[in-house]
Amino acid sequence: MTQTLKDDVLAALREPGHRIPSTWLYDQRGSELFEAITRLPSYYPTRTEISILDAHLADIAAVVPTDSLVVELGSGSSRKTAPLLRALEQPAGYVPLDISAAYLAEAAETLRAQVPNLPVHPWVADFTTAFDLPPDLPAHAGRLGFFPGSTIGNLTAENAHALLRHCHTLLGDGARFLLGIDLDKSPEVLIPAYDDPEGVTAEFNRNLLVRINRELDANFDLAAFRHEARYFEDPPRIEMHLVCERPVSVQMAGESFELEAGESLHTETSHKYSIAGFTALAAEADWVVSHQWHDAESRFAVLMMQSTPD
Repeated sequence: MTQTLKDDVLAALREPGHRIPSTWLYDQRGSELFEAITRLPSYYPTRTEISILDAHLADIAAVVPTDSLVVELGSGSSRKTAPLLRALEQPAGYVPLDISAAYLAEAAETLRAQVPNLPVHPWVADFTTAFDLPPDLPAHAGRLGFFPGSTIGNLTAENAHALLRHCHTLLGDGARFLLGIDLDKSPEVLIPAYDDPEGVTAEFNRNLLVRINRELDANFDLAAFRHEARYFEDPPRIEMHLVCERPVSVQMAGESFELEAGESLHTETSHKYSIAGFTALAAEADWVVSHQWHDAESRFAVLMMQSTPD
């Protein structure tokens, strides 16, 4: 990781916009809260993606070579991964990547229990920066990248392109890449998905302040910040913010910062795509979309891509 939490928070507090990279939302508690979010009625992406994967597992497995190594970026729960691994023809192994070591270890153990005899090599890595794979990988005939959950939408177009290029290098020519993208739609659907009535997303967002206070000895007053989800059209995206309800003074790392009422910490962006738009973005990184599947309401899409020679 090129930046530490301290570096990124100080930069956010010093600069206009106060943007903190969303990767820092996912400590152990943050990962647990996000898993709870995925089960909420208003959060459609997870259940929609699972329904698409379940309906097309045979089609997906048919285009993945036998003896492929599966590399998952941002490993989450095994609700999507275990069925995929069971559907594949003799997968050579599974490499889950995640920034949270504790959550990654727990997820890997769960997966081992659900898919016995499959070599599992958990690897702590931040996929938003250049990363390598573990050195002790089992022999394999091909590689399949797996990036579910529309997580690529958290990246800017420039950073998404950089990640796709890096994965092209990492997985190699002829590799497959299965990923989910959230499609643009009405803000009446999108905003409740990121600001649920149960308040779980608000707790998830404010947990970032809990983490900063704990790890950096800061003094953010959680009660002074409210969670807010905002929809923008160009480019289509949802932004999550922690908005100051009143003037706030924050001390951290020997510095003091003043935030006015109405100012916010920008903690996450989730870009929404069209299939055509993402296909064009992927092509710029030498990936060709070979198959696509979406739900009946076209809320979400799962794409199978194949890397092409540079």
